[in-house]
Amino acid sequence: MSIENPIVLIKGGGEMASGIAHRLCRCHFRVCMTEISKPQAVRREVSFCEAVYEGKKTVEGITAKLVDSYDKLLELLDSGQIPIMVDFKAKIKEFLKPDVMVDAIMAKKNLGTKITDAPLVIALGPGFYAGKDAHLVVETNRGHNLGTIIEEGEAEENTGIPGEIASFSAERVFRAPRDGHISTIKEIGDYIETNDVVAIVEDLPVKAKIKGVIRGLLRSGSEVYKGMKTGDIDPRGIKEYCYTISDKARAVGGGVLEGILSHFNRLAL
Repeated sequence: MSIENPIVLIKGGGEMASGIAHRLCRCHFRVCMTEISKPQAVRREVSFCEAVYEGKKTVEGITAKLVDSYDKLLELLDSGQIPIMVDFKAKIKEFLKPDVMVDAIMAKKNLGTKITDAPLVIALGPGFYAGKDAHLVVETNRGHNLGTIIEEGEAEENTGIPGEIASFSAERVFRAPRDGHISTIKEIGDYIETNDVVAIVEDLPVKAKIKGVIRGLLRSGSEVYKGMKTGDIDPRGIKEYCYTISDKARAVGGGVLEGILSHFNRLAL
């Protein structure tokens, strides 16, 4: 099988999926993405799934556009842009016949991906067994193994502990105080102080525990449940980081790229 001009189908359009899509597009892969009808990305400024709401989304010079037909998808696929389609079950794979499928939903469990979905199937993080559910699994847990390719076995279990930035971990994450709908008061990129009200869920405030810049925040009107992550603060206070791909997403994207090249180059020997 040739690696020349391959098609990669990515399930999901959130932060990690977008980091992968961006890296592959930069390497001149043809990339298509699928999403649900109401994505809930926190880091919206670096998530291509925002195209579902806005029609298009540009992240660091690469643009994804929402399409509603296979004809439009094919037109965009060869233009250097990313077509994204609302297709939760990724039924487009039957038409597109991708060389690679990447499950980047980050659901911490397998929502239906099969190792037979494409010649090469790659999955992110826990919930998948390399060699059974997918050909390869990429480690997504922060630490020494981040971005590592797993050829047999599983990724590390989800710790539930947010990654540490400037010595802060759980304190930098906003969580919903109750079930309901969130109404945002602040915006991504805003500087905030400790105890500032960032949003309201029904009648309860979501307050900042530390000061910094808002790096991620759910769309106003999103439905949430108690304890759900609704946003995060970057305590370093560097506004530019809100609009650029994170080190984690770049590492995971690099892992996926390595997996693709390793697989197809090995077959070509």
